[in-house]
Amino acid sequence: MATTKVTGYNVKDIRFPTSLEKDGSDAMNTAPDYSAPYLTLKTDSHLEGHGITFTLGKGNKIVCHAIDVLVKMVIGKKLSDIYSNFGSFWRTLTSEDQMRWLGPEKGVMHLAVAAIINALWDLWAKMEGKPLWKLLVDMEPEQLVSTIDFRYMADALTKDEALAILKSMQAGKKERESEVISKGVPAYTTTVGWLGYSDEKLRRLCKEALAGGWTKFKAKVGADLKDDIRRLTIIREEIGPDNILLVDANQRWEVQESIDWMKELAKFKITWIEEPTSPDDILGHGEIAKALNPLGIGVATGEACQNRVMFKQFLKSHALQYCQIDSCRLGGVNENLAVILMAKKYNVPVCPHGGGVGLCELIQHLATFDLIAVSGNLESRMVEFADHLSEHFINPCVVKNGHYVVPQAIGYSMDMKESSLQDHEYPTGKVWQKLIADGICIADDV
Repeated sequence: MATTKVTGYNVKDIRFPTSLEKDGSDAMNTAPDYSAPYLTLKTDSHLEGHGITFTLGKGNKIVCHAIDVLVKMVIGKKLSDIYSNFGSFWRTLTSEDQMRWLGPEKGVMHLAVAAIINALWDLWAKMEGKPLWKLLVDMEPEQLVSTIDFRYMADALTKDEALAILKSMQAGKKERESEVISKGVPAYTTTVGWLGYSDEKLRRLCKEALAGGWTKFKAKVGADLKDDIRRLTIIREEIGPDNILLVDANQRWEVQESIDWMKELAKFKITWIEEPTSPDDILGHGEIAKALNPLGIGVATGEACQNRVMFKQFLKSHALQYCQIDSCRLGGVNENLAVILMAKKYNVPVCPHGGGVGLCELIQHLATFDLIAVSGNLESRMVEFADHLSEHFINPCVVKNGHYVVPQAIGYSMDMKESSLQDHEYPTGKVWQKLIADGICIADDV
């Protein structure tokens, strides 16, 4: 690694027509096409690093262009120079003098940062011959802390505090690693509850999930109260009274509307309401939590939380009870590590957001690291799983009996099959060419 350089890159606009079957449909996003800018970093060795970020279709092209702009800052760099003080390099990538104005550290530019950073971590893990989670777990606390940019965090988590957390968890780490590998990472399924599904499909999917060992389920809500009551009645009938039920409004409501709506749904024994209102409304989430916590309903959010600074405010103000980090919304692994450590300090369980394209493949690594090296608490964790599109990855995530099987393949699980890349590149891949030729979709001009 001492002399290995990044010599080039390739970025592809990869999209899947999930809107045709209403996969991924919710109260706010009624017809998403799950999509991923797919970045390949090339080196002067035989290894390549792959990284993605995530969109719902048309915006993919914009993010691809942002990656094109930012990735130039990586080309020609020695990997040893990047990894020796990854936190400083991360700040360089997010703080270019003129492009920083487009964020800072949020929106399209931060999605692009995530793809680049994820590719660099994939490359690092491959060079060490380890899965990403194992690379993180095996790092000495000092090295791991050096990958984090602590700017704007000192009032919530200092570098010394992060170091102390990691050092305190060194004892028993090998035993926890064996336990997590043996038991797997606890998960919940979203596959049963997309908003566009028929009642018959809801019942069938619930039955299939129960037969597959699932005990934790999530349903989309928020478009129509009577419809939510009808659908949740079906789901509760199928999963029984004791299994965990979560609901997700995907930012649909006003603050008071969230409270009133959820009081009507409380009879279904809801563990959390996810994204009830604007993902930027920290005070609003706090009001909702204050009203619903006495009913046994927690507030979960984070999949659209822009950066560690916003997570800091959510955590300090007790505006969330479940911290849903996202592997592609935040600026890659480095910033997710910062939030995992902050959540540990504030005793809030980290329950990563999954689904989409490749998100489940990514979050299994972050969750495994958290369980072994930071939280050590299997009982409080629930990691999202949605059974969509994993078949397009060379090393897809595997779930058995409601738990992620800890991945053993080297890297960050981002290598996609060449056939999938060719078929789903937009708009030239054969999947899209056929849909366009059949008049089912029109090539966008974003």
